[in-house]
Formats: sequence, C-alpha cells, structure tokens
Amino acid sequence: MNTAVQPGTSSGSVPRRKLIEVSLPLEDINDASAHEKSVPRKGHPATMHLWWAPRPLASIRAVLFAQLVDDPSSRPDLFPTEEEQKAERERLHWIIRRIVQWENTNNERVYREARDAILKYTDGNPPAILDPFSGGGTIPIEAQRLGLEARGSDLNPVPSLKTRALIEIPPKFAGQAPVFPGAADTQVTEWSRATGLAEDVRRYGMWMRDQAKQRIGHHYPKAQVPVLGRDGEPTGKHTQAPVIAWLWARTVICPNPACGIPMPLVRSWWLSKKKGKEAYVVPKIVADTTSPGGRRVEFAIGHDPQLAPGKDIEGTVDRKGATCIACHSAVEFKYIREEGRAKRVREQLMTVIAEGDRRRIYLKPTSDHISSANLPQPESVPLGSLPDATLGFRVQAYGMTEYIDLFTNRQLTALVTFSDLVAEAREMALKDALAAGRPRGESLARGGMGAEAYADAVATYLSMAISKLADWSSSICSWINGVEKVRNTFPRHAIAMTWDFIEVNVLSNAVGNFGNHVDWVSSGLASVPADQVPGFSHQADAASRDYSGLLISTDPPYYDNIGYSDLSDFFYVWLRRSLRGIHPDLFGTMLVPKEEELVANPYRHGGRAKAEKFFEEGFERVFTHTRQSASSEYPITVFYAFKQSELEKEGIASTGWSTLLEGMIRAGWTITATWPVRSERSGRMISVGTNALASSIVLALRPRKETASATDRTGFLSALHAELEEALPRIREGAIAPADLRQTILGPGMAVFSRFSRVLEDDGSTMSVKTALALINHTFDTLQNEHDAELDADTRFCLDWFRSYGWDTRPYGDAESLAVPLGLSVDGIARGGTLTSGGGKVALIKPLDLDSGWDPARDDRLSLWEVTCHLARAYATEGREEAARLMAGVKGKVDLDEVNRLATRLYELMESQDASTAGLFNGLGGAWADVSATSTTIRPAAVAETLFGEEI
Repeated sequence: MNTAVQPGTSSGSVPRRKLIEVSLPLEDINDASAHEKSVPRKGHPATMHLWWAPRPLASIRAVLFAQLVDDPSSRPDLFPTEEEQKAERERLHWIIRRIVQWENTNNERVYREARDAILKYTDGNPPAILDPFSGGGTIPIEAQRLGLEARGSDLNPVPSLKTRALIEIPPKFAGQAPVFPGAADTQVTEWSRATGLAEDVRRYGMWMRDQAKQRIGHHYPKAQVPVLGRDGEPTGKHTQAPVIAWLWARTVICPNPACGIPMPLVRSWWLSKKKGKEAYVVPKIVADTTSPGGRRVEFAIGHDPQLAPGKDIEGTVDRKGATCIACHSAVEFKYIREEGRAKRVREQLMTVIAEGDRRRIYLKPTSDHISSANLPQPESVPLGSLPDATLGFRVQAYGMTEYIDLFTNRQLTALVTFSDLVAEAREMALKDALAAGRPRGESLARGGMGAEAYADAVATYLSMAISKLADWSSSICSWINGVEKVRNTFPRHAIAMTWDFIEVNVLSNAVGNFGNHVDWVSSGLASVPADQVPGFSHQADAASRDYSGLLISTDPPYYDNIGYSDLSDFFYVWLRRSLRGIHPDLFGTMLVPKEEELVANPYRHGGRAKAEKFFEEGFERVFTHTRQSASSEYPITVFYAFKQSELEKEGIASTGWSTLLEGMIRAGWTITATWPVRSERSGRMISVGTNALASSIVLALRPRKETASATDRTGFLSALHAELEEALPRIREGAIAPADLRQTILGPGMAVFSRFSRVLEDDGSTMSVKTALALINHTFDTLQNEHDAELDADTRFCLDWFRSYGWDTRPYGDAESLAVPLGLSVDGIARGGTLTSGGGKVALIKPLDLDSGWDPARDDRLSLWEVTCHLARAYATEGREEAARLMAGVKGKVDLDEVNRLATRLYELMESQDASTAGLFNGLGGAWADVSATSTTIRPAAVAETLFGEEI
C-alpha cells in the first residue's frame, strides 16, 4: 500500500465529494455509539489502559469510512441517474449501519465489504490515516480495522505507548501461537490475530501474581468470620474468608484543646445501602491513655436499619468542613490542610470487607489486619512531584506533593513488587520464545520481530496491567455503598481528596486485583485487528511533525476540559519504572512533557485569558502546519468536543465554536461538513426537547484554493440559499433526527462561507463566523417557510393554526378566518381527522390523541399533517412495525419525502412550546430510514391477494 495521499481525480479536475460531505445515517451512528457504552467492556480497546474522554468506536468507524468513499453524486460515470445515485448512497449507508454495531467488531464478512468499498473508491490505493493527537488510540485502531495503514502520534508518551500497544506491536506477532510452556496445546484451532500473544500475557501475568503471593502474601491476611448458629447468634467459632478490601479513614487531632482525640474524617458511615443487606460503621469513643487526648475511636459494624445513620449524620465531613465525633466541634478545612502539609494526617482502619456466599461480609478491625498494613516505605519507589496547581488536582493542599503520597506503604510495596517482576517475566518469555524456535532477533525498539522483541511485547502489556492496578490501588479510591463496589482513582479526569478510602486486596480474586487487570489487558489485545496492515505510533508534537502523504482524522484536546499531561504522570512514573529500557524513545524524561501541551491550563499560562489565547494560537498553528502538505483529494476530519457549560449557555453558535471555525478558516481550510455526534442517548430520543445538543461535532475540511475570491453579503446569501436547498434532500436521505438537522446544515452552509477568501459586509469589514452561523440558520428557516407554501391546504391550515394558537381551544371564528383564505371549510378539515369542532370551539388534535385504529385506506381526505402525526404516534407508542404498516398504506397517496420533511418542520415548530410532542417527531425523523426500509416488506391489506378468504 502506498502511504501517500493518492489523487481521486485527474489533475486539474474538481475533487470528488466524499460521502461525509453529503449524507450520513447519523441516527444509527449515534444509537450505536450509545449502545457501545452499555455492552460488556472486556475486549474493548479503551479498557486496556485508561485514557480520558475516549471517543466511541462506532462514530470513528463511520467517519473514517465516509471520509474515503465517494458520494455517488460525484460519480456520474458510475451512477448516471439520481435513482442509481440514491441506491448506491443507501448501500453505503447500509455498510455504515453494520460496521458501527459493536457486535460486528470482529465480523470479517462485514468488514470485508467495507474494505472493498474503500478500495473501490480509492482506486485500490487508500491513503494512510494519521491522528496527530492520538490519545487513547481509538482513531488509529479503527483505521487499521478498516484495512488502512494507521499512524498515531502524541506529545504525551502515555497515549503514545497505548497506541503503539494497539496498532504497532500486535501485527508483528499476528497468527503466532503462545510460547508459555503448554499454552499452545490448549487450543486446536489457529491462533488468529494476536490471540497467541494475548494468551502469553495472561499466562505470564498469572505467574507474576503467584510469585507476588509468595513474596508479599503475608501482608494480606484472611478474615476471621464468626460462625452463626441457627438463631443467628455467634457460636464462638470462626471460619476464614478472603479479604476483598480494607476501608480506612484519615484522621487528624481534634483542634479543641479540651478534646485532642484523633478524629476520623469520614464521608459516610454506610457500607451497604442495599435493601436487606444494610451495613454501616458504628464509631465508639473509648478511653486509652496511650492515645492523644486520652481517648480513641473504635469501630464496630451495625446492620439494623432502624439504628442506621440518618442524612443529618451521614459522616463527619461535608462541603463545609469536618465535625469531631467526640466533642462535636466544627473543624475548618483550613486546619485539616495545615495538618496535611505538616504530615500529621494519619489513617485508621475502619472495616475489613470479606467475600461471602454471594454477599459482602463487613467485619470490625482486628490487630492482625492493622499490623499487616504497617509497613515501611519500600526502596526504589518512582520519583515525581505533583504540580503545585493544575486542572483537576485538589490533593496538594493536604500535603500530598509527591506521586508516592497518593499510596499507602502496602500499596507501594505491591506496586514495586509487581513492577520488579516484569523484568523476571520478560526473561522467562525470552527463554520460552527461544525454546519454541523463535530467532533471537533485535529488540522491539530496534524494529525486531523475534524472541527479544516478543519478550519486550509481553513486558509492555504486563506493565500496562500494573499501571491499571495503580488506578485501582491508591488512597484516592473509595467505596460505593449503593452497589458495594470500588470506585477507582479516576472515575473522572481529576485527583480529588478522598477522606475514607478503600484499599483493595491486589492478590484476591475480587475487583481491582492484579490478575483481573491482566485479564482485561489480555482480552483487549486479543480483540485488536492485528491481522491488518501494521501501524506506527511515536511521540511527536502536532505543531511541528511531518504530515507529508498522510490523511488526518483527529480528536484534538479542547480548551481546558482535561489536563492530560499532569494526570498521566500518575501512570507515567510506574510505566517508566518497568519500560524505560524497552521503549527508550517514550520514557527518557522524568515526567511527561507539559509546556507545549495544547490545553488552556490557566495555572500554567498565567490566568484564563492567557491560557485560552495560548490554546487558540496553538490550535491555529497546528492546522496551518497541516494545511501546507494537505491534498485536495480527500477531506480531513476533526472531532470538536463542546464544553457542557458552553452548550448550556450559548448552544451551537457558541463563542468557542465560532473561535475554532475562525481559526480553521484563517489556517486555510474550507469547512465542507459538520455532523453532530453524541453518545448519551436513551432509545430513539422520543422525549428530546430543546436541550438535544451534540456533545461533539465532526468537521470535514478541505484546503481552500489559493486563488479563492472574495464576495459580498449579497453574493454569499445567494449562494447559500441555492446550495442549502440542494443539500437538504440528500442530508435527509440519512437517518437524521430533526434535533440534529439544524446543526448538520451548518456544514454545507459553512462550506459556502469558507470557500471565499473573505465575505465583505456593506461597510467593507469582513463578516465574522458568528454572523455567518446566524445567516445560515436564518436561510434554513427561510427555506422551511418557502416550502410551506407548496403543501396541501389542510396541512397549511394546521401549520398556521399551531403558529397562532398551539394546542389551545379557540372560538370557531378563529378557525374560519384561517380556513377561508385557503379555500377550506372548518367542517371539512375536522372531517379529515386533524381537528375537533363543536359547540363553537375548535382545537387541533395532539398526535397521541389521534385514533389508534386509523386506516389510511378508508381515509378520503389524507393530508401530510395527518399522515405525519399518525406515523409519529404509531412509532412512539407501538414501534417500528406499526409505523411501517401505516407508511405502506399511504404510499402512492402522499409524498413520503414530504412527510419526512414535515416531521422536521413540526419538531422545529414545537420544540419550544411542547417538548414532549416535538420529541415524537424527532423520534420519527431519526428512525425514518428503518421505518421506510421495513415498509417495503409490508403489503397493504387493501391490495393484498387473498386465498380462501384469508390474506396472503
């Protein structure tokens, strides 16, 4: 495969428009993205190592495919008629609908069809795909799954390693059997993809776990569980049970001179809020002359719901501060921070959590469990200081200034032990690979593919498992009492202070243990498309790297959403300890590079304004640099992630969005498409109202011609009107929810605006992007209104009525004044089934109040309004099959394309007045392609043949 971006047209001709620039089955893509978040995660590439804000694979697959295949309208040589173009477009949509399904991830037949289509439309030589902000590696791995040469780079070495582990290492060893003694004999079929390497990672990982048990297992004692008699009372006997975790409370000395007790800092006393399994910590003050203040706190376990903590006594810490459990003095956070910085914050064991028979067992602390955790800090811990202040970090104020401060000494001992075992496992893997007949070869860093490189690969994935273990084995982890599970260090992109923290048993078989993390890494590795074209990942700055011959698809950072470099140091210090010699290009520095990171970090750049300026200038610099070597034959694609606050305040015409588009245009790009992508969705968005905004926008961009001319406002508006009118029908061919249409139409609108070198206002100034966005929206509204005049009279009446009165009941005269100019009678409209009229009062009938037994075959006054409302009602209340049955019944009687358009129109009209009814039309519009396809399989009863009186 040639890695250069290949021309898709002859020299000097107009580049072919790609599918992404014309039409996508957007609702199917968004539904699949939401579904992906609910499927079992084992085997998903994102679970091999944490990286923040991963993009759903479904949306990436769809975007990459549509970025490369031609829209049929640009290939009249292959599809000369509109009907043929529409049929081919639907075929391409169908391919997308199949590849976005999580269940098809490794379905070779499905992906062969997609790869064949890409080869067809790229003349058998598709370009190599590059993500210069590769992050978690999701774009490169999906490019590889589609048979493309995948490249990834990132300034940060942690995502560079993850991307390397996804796309570069597995193809080197695809199809090879495992080398661990006896492992290859466990499977009679071939070891496809990288399943052999994955099996070795699992085997050597289990060996490491067994070795760790021998070396540090005595620090993890079992629990002594009281044996209960038939009466439920203790018999005095005990049985052993494996410990899942230990729950600790941080403590400070009470500042009240009359008290001085080591006071526990506890968010919640609750251990389990499950009905019938209630459990909570019961603190008790006891005398102890050896303790500060002459007293200390003991902990027991309670189960009686009647005596459980109430909302007013949930714990000892809330947002205002802490309360001493002994003297009830209020303690400010200021004092706790001072104690932390003075290294006087301690920990006290509250609860031992053991594994029972399908339940958790909560036990009070015992001396052996307390002493087992009382370890010195191990030697050779990784070095690294937390930033003084940065995005998402809160712990420094409490004296945690080094990364090792985030762990207990027992946690550090375990992590150091496992980290040391990586080198031993690597030597075992090398010995076993040589014994299996593999040539020694060069190391992985030198491009080797023999035994040395294989041992390096095994060590890489085992180190990733240790890095995952660190996430689940720090003193920032907490207990989720509602589900009785562990919350890891990074449930979100921050390191927040945790008062009562959980310490998992890393040698157990329960959540958070080392073996579990090895299994997750191994399962993810087994699922990657290692049998495709080898990929390549390295560390590079997007602002200066070479882009020659590469086609970009990227998900760049956005403003100050996430401080990636500071957060990833948490993992880097552990990865570097094991992998500095294996990946010297990634782990040569003490910590992750930060100064050039493209994030608006106000702590690093002297305030928010300077930080945002740094981001905007850096973003424009990157895309100016990419423009210099860009080909005009393929669009690049960029995922733009909105801030939630930006969406809520300003919507799609937000300042940040406008600023980004301005930068793209100044950098020399023409925006040719914008597609709203979301992964937070329930069903078909039946009840979506005005807040149905995408969490991301995918942009397609092409380099603007150097010879691009300027135009004035009039010229821009004229071109805008003509091209939006042409684009709308093709956009609707995809499954587009009405809630997404207004955002989608910005693509062809911005294509008009950005292809000019500048658009001049009447006063000679240059039109801003924000003004252009407003004009695009206005033109869309104008087109909607112009089309209304072509609708049937009953539908026009209903539109006029809703604009004037909504669903209100009004006097008969109001209806008559609207009906007469249209040549209608009120009684005739009511006979059509869309209006109630009686007693001098008139009202429109809401869709959900329409007759569920409606039969279009017996309706002699069909209107687009009536059909649209019935289809929306049927889809919302009875599902796709019933809506399809009604659609089949009206075919040939109304223009179904007009019904689809009207569904969008009604959503637009109703979203601000009646969000729930608007949601009905949004649901219908989003499901239109599915309903339409199903309707083709249904024979209307009115024309069906019968045999012996029965329908056939």
